[in-house]
Amino acid sequence: MRSFQIMTMTDAAAARVREIVESRENARGIRVGIKKGGCAGMEYTIDLVENPNPKDDHIEHAGAHVWVAPEAALYLLGTEMDFERTTLRTGFTFHNPNQSSACGCGESVELKPADLKKLAEARAAGAA
Repeated sequence: MRSFQIMTMTDAAAARVREIVESRENARGIRVGIKKGGCAGMEYTIDLVENPNPKDDHIEHAGAHVWVAPEAALYLLGTEMDFERTTLRTGFTFHNPNQSSACGCGESVELKPADLKKLAEARAAGAA
């Protein structure tokens, strides 16, 4: 039985999450959410997790643990979290099928919620 996951993460993202956890006492992983802000309307948030919220969706890949805030689930359905280092920035990136646009600097995005019917079907398929 394979459990349903709201989003996935690449090996690079998993490695960075493990680095974060190893460098901070009591850390168990990170929590991904969204908030209103930026010129495009929404921003991704990343917080350290010491005590997981049982209401959050949990993702595990290659020993890295990520929790997704319930209010973000509809906006993150199908998203792949990655981590990149470039000459201009270092950080997590999100390949999100629910993103309709982004600002020029890439710090904020416009997101549309995923289809609730698809979410329910995906969760049911994951539980089977």
